[in-house]
Amino acid sequence: MAVSLTVLLVLGLLAAWALNRASSTTGTMVNRSSPALIAAVRLESAVLDQETGIRGYGLSGQSSFLQPYTEGLAAQQAAVTELRGLLAGDASATADLDAVLVRVRTWQDGFAAPIAAAPPGAPVALAAQRSDQGRQEFDAIRTAAALQQSHLQQAGAASYRQLQTVQRQRDWIFAAIAVVLLLLAVLVVAGLRRGVTAPLERLSRDVREVGAGDFARAVTTSTGPADLRRLAKDVEGMRRRLADELAFSDQARARLDEQAEELRRSNGELEQFAYVASHDLQEPLRKVASFCQLLQRRYADKLDERADQYIGFAVDGANRMQTLINDLLAFSRVGRTHKEYVQVDLEQVFTDTVDALSIAVEESGAVITHDPLPVLTADATQIGMLFQNLIGNAIKFRSPDRSPEVHLSAEPDGDRWQFAVADNGIGIGNEFADRVFVIFQRLHTKEAYPGNGIGLAMCKKIVEFHGGSITVDPDRDSGARISFTLPLAPAVPVADPGEPERAGVVV
Repeated sequence: MAVSLTVLLVLGLLAAWALNRASSTTGTMVNRSSPALIAAVRLESAVLDQETGIRGYGLSGQSSFLQPYTEGLAAQQAAVTELRGLLAGDASATADLDAVLVRVRTWQDGFAAPIAAAPPGAPVALAAQRSDQGRQEFDAIRTAAALQQSHLQQAGAASYRQLQTVQRQRDWIFAAIAVVLLLLAVLVVAGLRRGVTAPLERLSRDVREVGAGDFARAVTTSTGPADLRRLAKDVEGMRRRLADELAFSDQARARLDEQAEELRRSNGELEQFAYVASHDLQEPLRKVASFCQLLQRRYADKLDERADQYIGFAVDGANRMQTLINDLLAFSRVGRTHKEYVQVDLEQVFTDTVDALSIAVEESGAVITHDPLPVLTADATQIGMLFQNLIGNAIKFRSPDRSPEVHLSAEPDGDRWQFAVADNGIGIGNEFADRVFVIFQRLHTKEAYPGNGIGLAMCKKIVEFHGGSITVDPDRDSGARISFTLPLAPAVPVADPGEPERAGVVV
């Protein structure tokens, strides 16, 4: 770029010089050489007019012939004044003018002026006497004028030749400028192609290959502008960071795959355990309870009261163990024995739940109400278990001094519904708001309130399986209020192809 600018600057200066010379030469020809030659010709013409007038007056003696002489003097003075201005600074041309004027004054003083001053009639004799002198002096004027005009013509021709030379120089300079500009354009295109476009294409190609998944390909360029190299460096840094993150992600995915495989294996073992618990453990428990009862009936009259008490403890323990196993199996089946989501009318589910709890409702005198309930996409069986556990807990944990009142509220909230089961029972302390949803966590003794502490844990699992949430209302003054949400249409769970068939696990 520096060399190109220097060359263009030199050519520009040469072009300016050539234009200035052409303008100056043209100005000299137009404003000096040609006008000076014309003025010299007018000077000669004025002297000729003077000679014509004097000759006529000398031959005829009539004053009317002096008019050309008088006009010639005026024209001579004008021509001389113009020539003085045009030839200022040119010593040679000024010398030629002075030589002509000397000859003119000699002719005027020696011949023309005396004849013009003679009275009418007298000039004839004087003209005849000085005719030879006048002719010689006028010939000298002609010779001096011719020499002056010759010199002026030569100066004009020299100026013309100089103008042609300057014009040729100007044309060559402008041609050189055009060639240099064309060459610079070619060089600029080639330079951009080599220095910018080619490195940019290589950078783009590398970036496209990295974008296509080849994260191991380095994005570098050693040529091109500094900005492009910095950009390539930044892109390479980004690629390395992405490659490192991808490698870490692959490692993490591999670990997750291992953990998932381990989890599938563990789930399979848990399913086998559930199968064993449902078939192999319950049968011995039934036998223990049955034979203990048979032993009590057969040897009732032979055993004392302490033995009957021990047998009762054994039967009760076996029954509670069987109930605990069944509850644990029911909890484990939530989410595993899911069949499919269907349109569930919660009004019908509520009615079926109240019918299933009719004995407890009748014994406790409970009053169960509800808001209008919607139709949701859900697992009907699990929603039934949810309602039964929540309403059953509200009846079970009732206050001893009043009949239970249970209300199921429902209101829409965007793409989900907000439900709440409120009662006037003994309530749940704020410090136990999270603990009640943990499996086998009891807040009371089994003598006061029967059960295994699994109901709310199962409710939590059902609600979360459907994509909702469940909480205990901490602002409830009396009784308990369990709030939960259910979406209008929960996301369909995708079965893991690595999990074994679970149909044989259900008891």
